[in-house]
Amino acid sequence: MNLQDKFNDFERRNKEAELGGGIARIEKRKNQGLLTARERIELLLDAGTFVEMDKFVVHKTTDFGMEDQKIPGDGFITGYGKIDGRLVYVFSQDFTVFGGSLSRTNANKVIKVMDLAMKMGAPIIGLNDSGGARIQEGVESLAGYADIFYRNVMSSGVIPQISAILGPCAGGAVYSPAITDFILMTKNTSYMFVTGPDVIKTVTHEEVTKDELGGAMTHNSKSGVAHLMADNEEQAIMMLRELMSFLPSNNMEDAPFKPTTDPTDRIDEKMDKIVPEDPNKPYDIKDIISNIVDDEIFFEIQPYYAQNIVIGFGRMGGQSVGFVANQPNFLAGVLDINSSIKAARFVRFCDAFNIPLIVLEDVPGFLPGTTQEFGGIIKHGAKLLYAFAEATVPKITLITRKAYGGAYDVMNSKHIGADYNFAYPTAEIAVMGVEGAVKILYRNVSAPEELKKIQDDYKQKFANPYKAAEVGYIDEIIYPRESRKKLIEALRMTRTKNIKNPNKKHGNIPL
Repeated sequence: MNLQDKFNDFERRNKEAELGGGIARIEKRKNQGLLTARERIELLLDAGTFVEMDKFVVHKTTDFGMEDQKIPGDGFITGYGKIDGRLVYVFSQDFTVFGGSLSRTNANKVIKVMDLAMKMGAPIIGLNDSGGARIQEGVESLAGYADIFYRNVMSSGVIPQISAILGPCAGGAVYSPAITDFILMTKNTSYMFVTGPDVIKTVTHEEVTKDELGGAMTHNSKSGVAHLMADNEEQAIMMLRELMSFLPSNNMEDAPFKPTTDPTDRIDEKMDKIVPEDPNKPYDIKDIISNIVDDEIFFEIQPYYAQNIVIGFGRMGGQSVGFVANQPNFLAGVLDINSSIKAARFVRFCDAFNIPLIVLEDVPGFLPGTTQEFGGIIKHGAKLLYAFAEATVPKITLITRKAYGGAYDVMNSKHIGADYNFAYPTAEIAVMGVEGAVKILYRNVSAPEELKKIQDDYKQKFANPYKAAEVGYIDEIIYPRESRKKLIEALRMTRTKNIKNPNKKHGNIPL
């Protein structure tokens, strides 16, 4: 074989590897409106930056006639490239090859890029479209999954790990995404379940569709497993790129600084009218967030789940910031099991990756009731308390209105390590609301006029931020119009913060 023949052979092998399961299967996917595994990578990464690894790897199985079904790459495309000029590692599962199932061989491909990502301090993104373990391989496939899970855990808090679910994923194929930092799903085309509808019908006799069981809306609104939802694959991949822009490459770096023309000392008069005069009237906390972030860009996380709390990323003076905010528009912004878990995990992510936290507080307390108590609100509410107390990144709180009871403590109060605490003149900081407090303190008083006088007196003492300011629990009372300017000042002041928690293997968070 001469040199040209060798080049031709190389070209032929390349094309064969890039066809995956073949033209017929690729066309079938395209007719369903789905991108190929390679198209997904091309869309995700900066043009021309993808470098593929292990392109010609094949499986080693000889059972069930598998020795005659060897496809180069074995259904997983792995490698590295750049997003906005920054190094990332990626793997993409090709459903046209054995349904994207995991073999020992392609597990090794994923393990290789995961190990490289850790060594180089770069994020890893998984584009998941897999039927789960390859049945023909038995324990070898299961071992491959466990090796990946182990690396997910070791990488946690060291490099960002992001999972896009772009097709049906079942069994072992959902556990690795569950350990990663963020999960994105697409409407109508992606599913996650440990056991599918047919198995459930056999075992429990429940009838459920795959969309009801594990569709994008189910996991974004009911289970809280997923964090983001896109209308289609193209939008999903653009969302991944935008999410990456707020994150550092690893836990030793800061998130990218993005210069802005939005003045950092901007005074916004309309902010003075967002919080209503009536303390029981709802308003949208996102109106405050969008007014204070750079260019009104707020990237919300889990927008459909536990909507009584809002979490997400924005920039303040070019710096990436994590927001945690009670939402008075939903359940009056009360804390419950789901909102506590949602916020706690986000706080821990931001702390792990050096992203400062801004907390907007308007919380009437924890949600009462047997459902919450039996469900463990004490334990789950303590997760949020633990997360804030443990976090060593800059932590700034702004109380917009109510800060009642234990929820005041939990929402990044001065007492659990907040660096700077603001309050609007509308803030109310007390053990509980006026009516409840007066009923307990003056349970023997029934005359309406006397009760009103007592309530007015209580309001005068506690329905304001001045008592807390007198003892230094509130550092500064500000006009709402000054919010952006003041928060950015505080962020700049805390930029050099350097504290360490006591040495220990790890704490014992109330799981």
